[in-house]
Amino acid sequence: MIDSAAMSAVPVATVEILNDLLDAELNSVFRFMGEGSPYLSRAAAEVRRPLAEMVTSTDRRAGELFNLIESLGGTPIPRGLRPEEQYLAFLSLKFLLPKLVTERELTIRRYENAIAGLKKAPERTGEAIQLLQGQLGELRQELEVLRRAADDVVKAAKS
Repeated sequence: MIDSAAMSAVPVATVEILNDLLDAELNSVFRFMGEGSPYLSRAAAEVRRPLAEMVTSTDRRAGELFNLIESLGGTPIPRGLRPEEQYLAFLSLKFLLPKLVTERELTIRRYENAIAGLKKAPERTGEAIQLLQGQLGELRQELEVLRRAADDVVKAAKS
């Protein structure tokens, strides 16, 4: 006989994995790219629009993770911002774009690891895996846009 308390238990491992991703999204270097950012105002239009969309996507993904954690019966635990990245507020777009590429690559690895971990978890994870796979596809597209933008900025600086 299945214990009903065990069936309704919060999927702790799943919630922890999702909270780690929530933390990564909330602490993303993209938070420096928001409204009024000097990077966006000084960037060429073909760079500015995709970066602004990525900021919006980062915020949306964080909200989706937050809601998913709550729907699983867990508590979303947004951790504090990392002060060691405050220096990024003073870099030019030319120097920031490679950092954004590296950040996106790291985020993609985190999502891939989270999906692999959730596939092994015994709890109900289908909804979580489906959400994360969709977000992972979006992150991969953003990475390609960032790589092109970084290449374009470097080429323009050499001209």
